Amino acid sequence: MKKSRDVLILFLLVIARVRIDTLADGALPFRHEDVPQLVGGWWPAWSLQLLSHPETDPVSMMLIVTSFGLLGLYLIIDILSRDRWAKWVHYGKLGLIFGIIGLLVFGKTLLLVNLRQLRGPLSYAHDGGVIQTEVTVRYFLDGLNPYVEDYVDTPMAEWGYEEYRTALYHYPYLPWTFVFSAPIYLISQGWLGWFDERLVYLLLFALTLLLVPLLIRGPESRLIALAVIGLNPIGIISIIFGENDPFVFAWIMLALWLIHPPPEKRPVPKQRWLWGSAVYGLACASKPTAWFLAPFWLLYMLRDVWGDRFIPPPSRWRQLGTVLWQRAWSLPLVVLLVIGPWLVWSPAAMYDDVWRWSSGQGESGYQIWGWGASNYVLALGWVSDRFDYWPFIIPGAIIALPLLVLLLWRQTHENTMAMMLYGYVVLLFVFFYVSRFMQPNYLGYMVSFLALAFTLDEERNKNDVEREGSSARFRTAG
Repeated sequence: MKKSRDVLILFLLVIARVRIDTLADGALPFRHEDVPQLVGGWWPAWSLQLLSHPETDPVSMMLIVTSFGLLGLYLIIDILSRDRWAKWVHYGKLGLIFGIIGLLVFGKTLLLVNLRQLRGPLSYAHDGGVIQTEVTVRYFLDGLNPYVEDYVDTPMAEWGYEEYRTALYHYPYLPWTFVFSAPIYLISQGWLGWFDERLVYLLLFALTLLLVPLLIRGPESRLIALAVIGLNPIGIISIIFGENDPFVFAWIMLALWLIHPPPEKRPVPKQRWLWGSAVYGLACASKPTAWFLAPFWLLYMLRDVWGDRFIPPPSRWRQLGTVLWQRAWSLPLVVLLVIGPWLVWSPAAMYDDVWRWSSGQGESGYQIWGWGASNYVLALGWVSDRFDYWPFIIPGAIIALPLLVLLLWRQTHENTMAMMLYGYVVLLFVFFYVSRFMQPNYLGYMVSFLALAFTLDEERNKNDVEREGSSARFRTAG
């Protein structure tokens, strides 16, 4: 019997997704009261009573059991499939994965969004990705600078533990987050009478899911990538509670689709290089985690003219610079257009919010936190308090810069989109491991990129042939 890897991976992911959600529900003490109030107008009271469960609420339970029903159908389709039905089996599996994601991700998120309207802005939501970002949208629409204003008179002032509320004086994200959200805020307020930032994240997550089958060509690889990205055990928490990593991931995903070599044996059109770089620029104007992709991205831009040498001969540098400019000038332009106005408006405030706060400097810097090596600093007593400054940037630079050189050298020998993303994940993981904080949501973000790196089909196309020809010319010239 042919064994389908997608079955095993999907099975594990659905179980993990459900178990994590039911454990997370334990941190939502009012859900047993709020859910019946939300659905009581159309859901029979006796049914809600029978479905009452200490681990989760009736709506979540029905989402869970329905998703397991779809998983069972997936298993039946797989085990009974035949080669002559391969096309229809594949489409059926895709549809079932989309259905499971719709239940466990979109259904759960919309449930919490609506429960928040009952309980209040502090409930059922993440502090920075939802509560604070919604305030920055209002500041932006009111003509105020989110990097200058504080958040002491907003719902942020009552969220979480008092001693950790240093973000009341800082907004650590970049402007595209609230600039893009602003028109959706206005539409939602006019249509629904309220706004939740997760509506933006769900919209972009839907775009991400639609791009997966377009980017991944192998049938089994496509199913695996869709399952991992759509049911990411850690990353999906970022959507359900509203952390902004899916926002950044969506823009990079769109950029990758724009520059992905077409199935036909022809080069990527020049316009798509420029559009891809522009969209990647939007990711860079959203959150600094996107910046770490830049060196790998620029090297990939030259995949058909660079060759397999780590450093091409000086005689080729001008040509390489010209090609890179022709394909990537939109990247710095977009970053400048989005970030520039806020940087000009108050450079000190923006620098303080985005960099000094996250590095633990100033009177209200971010604490040493997360799952990284920074805990050794605490364990060994090298600081007296979590909020003390410690120069994590020094070991970060000592380790990450040589690693970046090695990763770029590796990419020159296999300059594919998959290797570009793999190198990005390795650099990002190592840097955050030795940084002041490595948050769990960062790991979920990396898992999605790893899924792409391991499932991308790098079919040989005309660009690859041209790259090999260029390599031969470089070797002759050398």
